[in-house]
Amino acid sequence: MKRAYTNLRYLDALEEKVMIFDGAMGTSLQRQNLTAVEFGGERTFGCNDYLVITYPQAVETVHRSFLDAGVDVIETCTFRSNRLTLGEYGLAEQTLEINRTAAGMARRLADEYTQKTGQARFVAGSMGPSGKLPSMDDPELSNISFDELSDIFREQAVGLLEGGVDLLLIETSQDILEVKAAILGIQQAYEQTGISVPVQAQVTLDTTGRMLLGTEIGAVVAILEGLPIDVIGLNCSTGPEHMREPIRFLGEQTSLPVSCIPNAGLPLNVDGQAVYPLEPEPFAQTLAEFVRKNRINVVGGCCGTTPEHLRRLVEELRGESRPARPKIDAPLLASAVQAAPMQQEPRPFLIGERLNTQGSAKFKKMILAEDWDGAVTVAQQQIDSGAHGLDLCVALTERPDEIDLMRKLVKKLSPLVKLPLIIDTTELDVLETALQTAPGRCLVNSTHLEGGRAKADRVLGLARKYNAAVIALTIDEQGMAKTAERKLEVARRIYDIAVNEFGFKPGDLVFDDLTFTLATGDPEFGQSAVETLEGIRLIKKELPGVLTSLGVSNVSFGLSANARAVLNSVMLYHAVQAGLDMAIVNPAHITPYAEIAEDARALAEDLIFNRRPDALQRLIEFFEQSGSEPAQKVDQQKAALQAMTPEERLHWRILHRQKENIEADIDAIIQRDTQNRHETAVTVLNSVLLPAMKEVGDKFGSGELILPFVLQSAEVMKKAVAHLETYLERKEGVTKGTVVLATVYGDVHDIGKNLVKTILSNNGYTVVDLGKQVPAEQIISRAVELNADAIGLSALLVSTSKQMPLIVNELQRRGLKFPVMIGGAAINRRFGRRILLTESGEFYQPGVFYCKDAFEGLSTMDTLTDAVKRQGFLEQIRAESEAELGRAAQVVSQAGSARIRSEVKPSVNIPRPPGWGPRVVHSMPLEAVFQHLSLNELFRLSWGAKNAHGEEWVKLKAEFEARLDRMKREALVEGWLKPRAVYGYWPVQADGDELIVYEPGTVQAGAPANTCAWPITSRQSTRA
Repeated sequence: MKRAYTNLRYLDALEEKVMIFDGAMGTSLQRQNLTAVEFGGERTFGCNDYLVITYPQAVETVHRSFLDAGVDVIETCTFRSNRLTLGEYGLAEQTLEINRTAAGMARRLADEYTQKTGQARFVAGSMGPSGKLPSMDDPELSNISFDELSDIFREQAVGLLEGGVDLLLIETSQDILEVKAAILGIQQAYEQTGISVPVQAQVTLDTTGRMLLGTEIGAVVAILEGLPIDVIGLNCSTGPEHMREPIRFLGEQTSLPVSCIPNAGLPLNVDGQAVYPLEPEPFAQTLAEFVRKNRINVVGGCCGTTPEHLRRLVEELRGESRPARPKIDAPLLASAVQAAPMQQEPRPFLIGERLNTQGSAKFKKMILAEDWDGAVTVAQQQIDSGAHGLDLCVALTERPDEIDLMRKLVKKLSPLVKLPLIIDTTELDVLETALQTAPGRCLVNSTHLEGGRAKADRVLGLARKYNAAVIALTIDEQGMAKTAERKLEVARRIYDIAVNEFGFKPGDLVFDDLTFTLATGDPEFGQSAVETLEGIRLIKKELPGVLTSLGVSNVSFGLSANARAVLNSVMLYHAVQAGLDMAIVNPAHITPYAEIAEDARALAEDLIFNRRPDALQRLIEFFEQSGSEPAQKVDQQKAALQAMTPEERLHWRILHRQKENIEADIDAIIQRDTQNRHETAVTVLNSVLLPAMKEVGDKFGSGELILPFVLQSAEVMKKAVAHLETYLERKEGVTKGTVVLATVYGDVHDIGKNLVKTILSNNGYTVVDLGKQVPAEQIISRAVELNADAIGLSALLVSTSKQMPLIVNELQRRGLKFPVMIGGAAINRRFGRRILLTESGEFYQPGVFYCKDAFEGLSTMDTLTDAVKRQGFLEQIRAESEAELGRAAQVVSQAGSARIRSEVKPSVNIPRPPGWGPRVVHSMPLEAVFQHLSLNELFRLSWGAKNAHGEEWVKLKAEFEARLDRMKREALVEGWLKPRAVYGYWPVQADGDELIVYEPGTVQAGAPANTCAWPITSRQSTRA
């Protein structure tokens, strides 16, 4: 739904130019050395906002000083003018008066300067925090309801609107849930006054890039962007330096205009006074850089900024047009702490189902007993097993207080879990309570049209009001849609209502086209799984941008446990192939498709695809007959493992996620050579464990393994490494160097990083492991604090690997000299060579070093800490980077020293070619050509198997090989393929750094004329 404004002046101006806000009100007032008399007495001494009543000339002086500096926007002196904070001075009853008066004063001055200077001036109604932290579970700080908090902001907004502000500014926010309450309170004020202006919402981050309660900037965007705000940004807390990374993120990851209003640096305590050290010039230059580099649209000053700071900023940005914002359409959910993409790579997004009283007897007992700590434990278990979101349902027939139970559960989980919440309830009041209690961006499970539009409209209205995404079931007044076409029909109807009437983005909608159980044998449902899979394909194709979900286990309801496990696993695999984005599953009950026995898999697929009338009976009989099969399988598996070498068993255990007896396998290998235990342990790491985890990573990348299985393999790997460490000789004494390790921001995987830590620690290095999901600023700050010898960065995903060049560029900008080692499944050596060149156009002199594994990391550190080898190593990296970037090698020193010549001696006898110039081969044996075909490129790029993996690739490869063989035979018999080639010989000569190519005839005539001159390194320059 499009918002209606009664005053659009601010947004109109923002379309044309960068808007500049004023500077610090509080510190400017402090400089006036006001006494209790000016504040209206001792009771209200220090309440700056009350000065608009008791001594307005002090506030007017500040406003005029910034208007004289040329700013576009002045903020009202109402930062603490809400009922709660004014109540601390006994002024709660004057809330409306203070806000109305402050806004009226600023309005009068802005209009005066607009008329006097011809430059349009605007008034922002300042709304600071209430002092409460509603996200916390604290008896004092969170003892306020969401509705009460919204009403507090409603009241303040009414006064500001009646005073004539051009926009409302929510600023210095420290609790993201309070920001949501403020935004909704403002909407209530619009309804009350009939006045509607733009909203600018600004949060404050600490030096680690997080809000007070840990909310990261990505979560801020996910939570706020879909709410009715017009500008999003940062203010206060730090100077611009510490805002650099979150500002870069905002510049790239939101479509909204972005504001940046920092302090004049971090405050210093000088003789009991707060001193802000950042001078006007660097302040203005940094914000101007943000505007030009990060496409920031609104700038200004917060604490400690003076009229001179703003004057320089105005001069720096005078006439600067508004930078265009990017178009971002990546659907996100968020916990109170971090965002989670709704489209995982690889799919699917896994919704943990164990926090549901309707599906888990264990969890139901916990809720009946109000065992909230137990609930947190269940949540953590699901996180550890690879869930991306947590489904919450507390409905009980034994208790009527679902609202209270949901509130308590959400309140308990929100500060402790980093996964977004999926609110699962049929009761609208329970849904609203959950959405008011959860700080993050939730997913609502679910809505449909079974009872017509009445309830669906209310669910969609609540989801839109609180910026939640929605799972929509393909059910309407006719019941559950059974065919793919009907599923699409219902989905299209819900889509039209949600998008065209309620203003949802397509990515906010997740369609569950439902699956029926195949266990009944009812012919009516024999084709139901096929219809579900085809429904997923149709919905994804016909409704671009929407997502799909499925409660996979419904397909097997009524079968035995072992049959269900196989059928669910096979159904999940094929649903993902059809385009499924989300799955409600218990990962513990899923087996990787490739690991299911071929006979069991075939039976499951016969049933799913309705290939034969007796498919269900055959499946049931198979699993009935194999009732004792688990024991048989265990015996067979045990025998197979005993036949393996200990190295093979280790590899198998990691690949198949089996922790048992892994220590015994390691011991067996070590005992073979008791004299060289350390060397043997290193060999095991290098030749057994690392290749095993690489295979796991490859299977994850190809889609053969979903995330929970990768995490389980990682746990086995950790156990193996921990035991192997007992055999590694830890080198004692003086450290060889300090390395700061981290998995970059946005990435939750640390398998490789942990191995690097083990290897470096056991070889004499001090390793400081910052963990997973580490923001750039935290990595850099820690390296500076420790005076580290190197930084090590790990990333598993392509999306998160972008953090690596960001960190290198920031190190370059700050003039820091830490070598950077990078590694992970998402990157390669070429990536490392490319990011050595920074945005400034200069190479990062300390070097960026790609390390394919932990041992190359050790080798790199050993070389970097060797004064003799280091310089040559850096020169090698630089040369490789230049080659990768297509640059000519710099073989002449800056001092003009003699040229470096090749050590290859000229040949004594230079062979004469059979002729000069180009030659054309008009015919060549096909058999010779066929030997040099690049089958991988032919099959994947030319014949369309680019994204095929696993079983699909094996099948396609066989088909393509048969096709190629047939085409070869036809070409030989029918003669329709006639390959040709061109080659030639030319006389050449070196001239310094160039290769001179001569026209053959001119050489023979004794007057050589060159046809072209190439750099000696032309092979390198043409690779880019």
